[in-house]
Amino acid sequence: MNDINLADISLHIDENLSAEQRGMVEESLRALDGVVSVHNSDKTPHLVVVEYDPSVMDSQRILNRVTAQGAHAQLVGL
Repeated sequence: MNDINLADISLHIDENLSAEQRGMVEESLRALDGVVSVHNSDKTPHLVVVEYDPSVMDSQRILNRVTAQGAHAQLVGL
């Protein structure tokens, strides 16, 4: 059995996206190879937490996927 090392990143989205827009962002992130999970709570709609396999995906490509949809976002350090 192979051990998979996963990483988490948090993205802050500047805009007030509608629930539909947030869903579209989540779906587009889930479609990326190496992304394991995407969480965006109604309680913290500006914060998106993404879990991914860093051997397949990197944080900059995840951020680029969000900004390519017209949202202004940045990585947040925890």
